[in-house]
Amino acid sequence: MSTGARLMKSITSANIAAGCHGGDPSLLRQTIQFAKAHGVAVGAHPGFPDPDGFGRRDLHVTPQEAEDFILYQVAAVAGVAAAEGVRLQHVKAHGALYNMAARDRALAGALARAVAAFDRSLILFALPNSEVVKAGRALGLRVAAEAFADRAYEPDGTLVSRLKTGAVIHDADVVTARAVRLATVGSVEAIDGSVLRIDAETLCVHSDTPGADALASKIRIGLEASGIIVEAVGSA
Repeated sequence: MSTGARLMKSITSANIAAGCHGGDPSLLRQTIQFAKAHGVAVGAHPGFPDPDGFGRRDLHVTPQEAEDFILYQVAAVAGVAAAEGVRLQHVKAHGALYNMAARDRALAGALARAVAAFDRSLILFALPNSEVVKAGRALGLRVAAEAFADRAYEPDGTLVSRLKTGAVIHDADVVTARAVRLATVGSVEAIDGSVLRIDAETLCVHSDTPGADALASKIRIGLEASGIIVEAVGSA
């Protein structure tokens, strides 16, 4: 069983790639089937069309190009999901697209327009206080603020670049403690030791983090032990 399949036992929402930065049609369908079998909500995970860089390299595209390839990927995931009897819950940009759109108004607008063009009832996952939040709300979309359990934060609330040491947190105890603190107190320590206030509706764990399935399980156990109800954003 793959890490992705094992993850389904602990998560409530899955961000599924459409093949532009990772995955392929068979993996897309298989992942949706796994999600359906475990009652996990399905979301589209569009990224830059950059499989060699796994969508984690900054690419400079026009807003129209971005809107088009985002719409294409959302439609692909939604279409396969529909074939499996599953309705798409949300959209979350991947990697460099996520981080660039968080601070680039034009790119954020392209992301929000693509989502709105396809289905205005979809939930848009976004970094709190980002340009994506503003763009989504301006178009009347429901925006769910997202926090990261396994990623380090800069003092301004953005994510530490993966090119820097310490960007990804691997200690399961530390990650779990951060997740519980985010869910119960609404704060997290930035890389410089300062404390950030983050009011998030959803917590992210990356499937390519080593031991992600065990990590997600530990986080869920920690959250539930702290009295947190763990459910998909669309259930609220």
